[in-house]
Amino acid sequence: MKRSHLIGIVLIAVAIGVIISTYADTSTYADFTRAAETGDEIHVVGTLAPDKPLIYDPIKDPNYFAFYMEDEKGVECKVVFNGTKPQDFERSEQIVLVGKMKGTEFHASKILMKCPSKYTEDQIEVQEFSAKANG
Repeated sequence: MKRSHLIGIVLIAVAIGVIISTYADTSTYADFTRAAETGDEIHVVGTLAPDKPLIYDPIKDPNYFAFYMEDEKGVECKVVFNGTKPQDFERSEQIVLVGKMKGTEFHASKILMKCPSKYTEDQIEVQEFSAKANG
């Protein structure tokens, strides 16, 4: 075999490996019950539990926000987010969380909100605070 053929085969193998690893990292949509069973990072779609409090004290800890959410199957769970409370969070029609279960709490690394509007379908994305990223 020629040297150029070997290099081509190696490059193709590396490309296939990169594509497979990219798809392996994608998380899936599920509910809180499945999140507790798998322990993997997933997306959970739901709504804010209206009768439960929002826990956020920017003076005590500006990077701790907790609330209760109901998934699409009606299961309610406490959600912890290491970041600031998003603006107009209480007004969001739908919430998509990215994260995983830790014990009985869902720890979100991202919060995506669908905000109510007559004319536009705005979505807001909030990521958790990372001390590594900010020095």
